[in-house]
Amino acid sequence: MGAMHAAISDGERAEPRENRWTAAGVELILRERGWLTADETASTESDERKWIARAAELLGPQSPDRETLADLLSLCFHFDPVEILRSPASHVVLAREGAREVIRALALELLSDASPVDSERFRALIEALKQKTIHRGRALFHPVRLALAGRVGEGALDRVILLLDSAAGLPQLAPVKCTRARILEFCAAVE
Repeated sequence: MGAMHAAISDGERAEPRENRWTAAGVELILRERGWLTADETASTESDERKWIARAAELLGPQSPDRETLADLLSLCFHFDPVEILRSPASHVVLAREGAREVIRALALELLSDASPVDSERFRALIEALKQKTIHRGRALFHPVRLALAGRVGEGALDRVILLLDSAAGLPQLAPVKCTRARILEFCAAVE
């Protein structure tokens, strides 16, 4: 969790929150929404089970209720840049000075290195963006979150981003677009 705090802007740091959600709770939501197709007898060591446990660990503390947890999980499975850009909140972020510069720099970083985005890589991406642009705080994080998580918001969206690459390609999960695919689609829709 320490690496994650290093990436979150100073204005968004908060005390750790209690996690009321277990992997079983996340799994139930995934099954109800049709995002998990694995049978009940899947190994506890499967990549899907590890991803579910990680999702509970990352998103649970951000979710005061079941609907919030389901909403955050939905961002992993649903990413449509055209739909995202219909939102007035998206236009507010994109209209801010430097937002498109941040998105272009993010795209170059993601496309120049095929490493999956985990906590360490996310921190390195943010540091690289700080080096390549003059933007900090919300001016930096909001365009990143919009382009990869598909929504304007705060630190919970960073945790969604951390789940994307590890979920992409897991056969028993509904399709998840990796960060590289998302940035390509988002840039194409913005242009």
